[in-house]
Amino acid sequence: MFTGIITDVGKVLQLDQQGDLRARLGCSYDPTSIDLGASIACNGVCLTVIETGMQGEQAWFDVQISAESVSKTSIGDWKVGSAVNLERALKVGDELGGHIVSGHVDGVATIVDMQDEGDSTRVTFEAPEALAKFIAPKGSVALDGTSLTVNEVDGCRFGVNFIPHTKTATTWGAVQVGDRINLEIDTLARYVARLAEWS
Repeated sequence: MFTGIITDVGKVLQLDQQGDLRARLGCSYDPTSIDLGASIACNGVCLTVIETGMQGEQAWFDVQISAESVSKTSIGDWKVGSAVNLERALKVGDELGGHIVSGHVDGVATIVDMQDEGDSTRVTFEAPEALAKFIAPKGSVALDGTSLTVNEVDGCRFGVNFIPHTKTATTWGAVQVGDRINLEIDTLARYVARLAEWS
């Protein structure tokens, strides 16, 4: 379980196809504090740590990624050097600054427009049609693991405003039109929609 508050921006150091995809991610976490089997959200995808270590001054952890996860997320777009939003799993007693995020990506949205508004940037996304009904104005959504508030919704398109802090503390300062973004809808929205089907 996660909150959508990014705690580090990691970097893809290595990618190896060994049956499943194995990725090595550089990070600023103390590798001795990461248990094998721990969950870390990588661009919003909950992945299991299988090895940790140091390469010179660079801390790293390895994850194994199934073909299913690659096909349902933007992980297939990763290259060596790609920046990745990281969040370690929520602990009991931690501050819940964002919203409850499972790390189970529902689909991939695409950036279709970006406009600067003062120091902030308004980004418009297009969601898969099957997921669009779960996205509501002023509701929460997780995009590449980041807990964000939806500004407006127009069919399958929705807008999010990124403040300067978010752009510098995450990968959002470097995105471009056409980028594919991992989308996890709000769990509450999912259950409300399901209940409405039965009423």
